[in-house]
Amino acid sequence: MDNHDTNTQLKNEVETFQKYAIVELLKSFFIEIASLTKFTLQFFKALFIPPYELNETFKQCYIIGCKSLALVGITGFIMGLVLTIQSRPTLAAFGAESWLPAMVSVSLIREIGPVITALICGGRIGSSIGAELASMKVTEQIDAMEVSGANPFKYIVVTRILAATLMIPILVIFSDAIALFGSYLAINMKDDISFTLFFGKAFEKLDFLDVIPSLIKTFFFGFAIGLIGCYKGYYSEKGTQGVGTSANEAVVFSSLLVFIMDMIAVQVTSLFS
Repeated sequence: MDNHDTNTQLKNEVETFQKYAIVELLKSFFIEIASLTKFTLQFFKALFIPPYELNETFKQCYIIGCKSLALVGITGFIMGLVLTIQSRPTLAAFGAESWLPAMVSVSLIREIGPVITALICGGRIGSSIGAELASMKVTEQIDAMEVSGANPFKYIVVTRILAATLMIPILVIFSDAIALFGSYLAINMKDDISFTLFFGKAFEKLDFLDVIPSLIKTFFFGFAIGLIGCYKGYYSEKGTQGVGTSANEAVVFSSLLVFIMDMIAVQVTSLFS
């Protein structure tokens, strides 16, 4: 009887703990959402209020864009090469090798190119911004800027989010172009097709709903990557451990947000197709 009462008491305690853990998890989730929303509204408020930090914005565009171009280009080239090599046998089984350039171009430009490039940039740019701002928080550089009368949010956060929003679409365009060139080289490994004929077939099946929506969503990808990176770094916990945590969370949450935005974009695009 005593054992039965003890087991019942333990079971009730476990259930109570589980309920408490779920409540705390939901509470922290909604607090995080509210804090991120406030951070986003603060960004839009600071964006349109002078002074404008144009020099710092251009500097961040160079850091985010030019210094990521090599990684994005290599990734795009491999994407086009692998996608073409893997798709060729399937199309050859149906005698549809001539459709290969069009299939690759639609797949890359409409979906694979923007998403993979955004994920690569989320890993590189998101972690870099998160770690940089967290380091500034740990070393009290942000507090020093506030004491000196400067606006650290406008100088640090607004410039990086704006640079990421502007540069990610450009990186995606470069990635798509290099990926198509990689596809061209992959096809010429077994066939002989001219450069002009390949790109003529590649762009023959592309239309407005393939190019424009895929380009528009890359602006949202860039905004999400910059926003999450700045948010995690700006509100990092003090200590060296917080720097690594901020960088890791920036990558994870920005990548997750890219997938969510892409899912929404696909649903919206399908309404007009």
